[in-house]
Amino acid sequence: MRTNITATEPHAAASRGAPQSVSRIFSVLESLVAAPGGATLSELAVHADAPKTSLSGLLTGLIAEGCLVRDGDGRYGLGPRFVSLATRVVAGRELTMAARPVLADLMQATGETAVLGAVAPDAEFVTYLDKVESDNPIRYAVTVGERRDLYCTAMGKVLLAHFEAARLKRYLKDTERQQFTETTITTVAGLNAELEHIRRHGIATTDSERVAGASGVAAPVISSDGAVVAGVMIAGPSERMRANVADNEKHVRAAAAACTRLVGGTPFTGQQEQNP
Repeated sequence: MRTNITATEPHAAASRGAPQSVSRIFSVLESLVAAPGGATLSELAVHADAPKTSLSGLLTGLIAEGCLVRDGDGRYGLGPRFVSLATRVVAGRELTMAARPVLADLMQATGETAVLGAVAPDAEFVTYLDKVESDNPIRYAVTVGERRDLYCTAMGKVLLAHFEAARLKRYLKDTERQQFTETTITTVAGLNAELEHIRRHGIATTDSERVAGASGVAAPVISSDGAVVAGVMIAGPSERMRANVADNEKHVRAAAAACTRLVGGTPFTGQQEQNP
């Protein structure tokens, strides 16, 4: 089925001084969301208010990045990378609401603060999406919306371990890593070994790596397309966490599996392959 596109005003970004190419890209994506049958270069050019010669180069770049596809009739459609990103956004929003009972059960089972987190969309940090705080008088306290480094937190490491290879390489190359405590891992070799262990065992741990005296355990939440979209973590005083390692890991794994099922994914069962 083919869906024609009716020309509308150029994307509002242009009037706000955004780069013209950015405005045109968003016009193309909005057009194709509204056109499940795809659209031709001429139709997209009308909607984006752009010359076909200029738009053609942008479309070629978007195809190369997997954001668009082009069929034999020359019609453009949304590509797998764009669809995957959109799916993860929706899954993340739904998960935040649906996971609250899972976090509450996890806190009750372990006595420690339970947290749901994901990588910040605009930066390489983990963002805490929701929490159920421990009722112990001495406990780990976090703020919803708080950001933490990826390389030295349990939640961060379980997400970092499942970055695409190119993104992980770029992160390790570009990120300045601070030695917060004696146990903070800052070398590329040390982090790569740690991340490989996490990928194999499906669990990330820290022991006073970011804050002395505080430790965490985290496991991945996996969406229906096999991507790690979030993490579930418990955190608490290191001494108490060390005394309950096996039980804590068991309960965190179970909570992450429950959250994975909420977004239609398959819980971790072994080595997770990184996307190329």
